[in-house]
Amino acid sequence: MQDAVSLRAALVKAVAEVVGSHADELTALDQAIGDGDHGINMKRGFEAVAADAAALCAKPWPDFLKSVGTTLVMKVGGASGPLYGTLFMAMGKEMPENPTAADLPRAFRAAILAVQARGKAERGHKTMLDVLIPVAEALESGIYETDKIAAAAHAAAEATKPIKAVRGRASFLGDRSIGHMDPGARSSALLIEAVSGILENE
Repeated sequence: MQDAVSLRAALVKAVAEVVGSHADELTALDQAIGDGDHGINMKRGFEAVAADAAALCAKPWPDFLKSVGTTLVMKVGGASGPLYGTLFMAMGKEMPENPTAADLPRAFRAAILAVQARGKAERGHKTMLDVLIPVAEALESGIYETDKIAAAAHAAAEATKPIKAVRGRASFLGDRSIGHMDPGARSSALLIEAVSGILENE
């Protein structure tokens, strides 16, 4: 088991790498139904987090998460910056300095509620919430196997394809948004897989 600082550093490295390696894919998804900048924006945001990793990872869990969120708000831009920033900042507010396994589902659910309030969206609106909520439900039901969590996230992202968008830029397309995976759902699934991979041995 890694010490907390090393674990935070591993998490930052993993999420920055997965976003960077899938930036073109995320941009292509967003070009179909959005502004076409999701991959570029997300890569910029997580590169900024990685660049400040030494200082960020030295902070305790609550401050680490809130600082990651603040960085994403400032660097990602668009709609995704405030939403992902809210997710991390709200988790930081809920997470104790020495979290246990039981703290994760509670903090994650509180963070999702904050994202819902910020984006005025619900499950089924073809957004990142269509991935985050099923993952929260899996955690709350006692599923902690990281491969199952990652699989649930990716399945939920795939399930956004037949949904008609009612929030964000994609909603302007109406029925033409049907058949495309939501970029925010895809990036959420990628982040959850990356985090799950690091937590697998903890």
